[in-house]
Amino acid sequence: MSTFQTKQDLALQQIEAALAADVRRGVVLADAGYGADMKFQAGLLALGLDYVVGVQAHATVWPDGTVPQNSDAPPKPWSGRGRRPHNLRRTPDHGPVQGRPWAQALAPTAWQKVTWREGSNAALTFRFAATRVRPARYVILGDEQRREPWPELWLLVEWPEGEGEPTKFWFANLEADVALDELVRLAKVRWRIERDDLDLKQELGLGHDEGRGWRGFHHHASLWIAAYGFLVRERLAFSPSGTDGTPSLRRRVPPLP
Repeated sequence: MSTFQTKQDLALQQIEAALAADVRRGVVLADAGYGADMKFQAGLLALGLDYVVGVQAHATVWPDGTVPQNSDAPPKPWSGRGRRPHNLRRTPDHGPVQGRPWAQALAPTAWQKVTWREGSNAALTFRFAATRVRPARYVILGDEQRREPWPELWLLVEWPEGEGEPTKFWFANLEADVALDELVRLAKVRWRIERDDLDLKQELGLGHDEGRGWRGFHHHASLWIAAYGFLVRERLAFSPSGTDGTPSLRRRVPPLP
C-alpha cells in the first residue's frame, strides 16, 4: 500500500530527480500553496537551492534580524524522562509579528515603484518593499519546534497604489545584497507558469481530459507538453515579441502547414 504524500513532498522528489539528472539549477518559484509549508522550504535549503515562494499575509516573522532569546526564555525544565528540552521559547514581551500589519507600519520611504514587465496595454508597475526577516511560525514547523532559529531571508511585499492594504507576500532566500527589482522580477516570473498552464488547458485541451487512470493521464499530459514545447519554439522563432512573454498561442503561433 502506498503512503500518502503531500504535493510539497512530491514536488521535492521531482526536484531531487531533476538535480540527479543534471538539470541546470535555477531559482525555485512556487505559490503560497507550497510556500506555506516550511518543511518544503527546509527541503529546498537542504538541496542548496535558491527560492522565491509565495506566503500568506498571516505568516509571522521576526523583523530586523531579531530571534527568540534563549537567555530570556530557557528551554523547559527537564522532567527526568525522555530527551532534555532544547527548543526555542518566547517571552510574553518578545514575539514575532504578522506580515501584513508589520508591512503596513513600514515608513513610506521603504516602498519603491518597480516595473517588472510590459503588459498588454502598459507597463506593469506596483509598489514593493523588501526587508530581511526570520520566519517564525507559518502553518507548520514553527521556530518553537526547532533548536536554532530559521535562517535570515527576504520578505518581499507588494502594495499596489489604491489598495487599502498590502496584497502579496513572498519569502526569498537570495543573497542579502540582491537588488529589489531583481527580487520582484523573480517573484513575478510565475505569471509565465500560469500562462503556460492556461494555454495547455484552453489551447491544447489539457483541461478536457477525462482519463480515469494515472498511466493514461501521464501519457496524454506528456504529449500535450511536447506539443506545447514545439509551439513555443515556433513562436520564438517567428514572432519578434515572442521572447517578451507567453501571450495566447492563438495570437502568436503561425498557422501550421
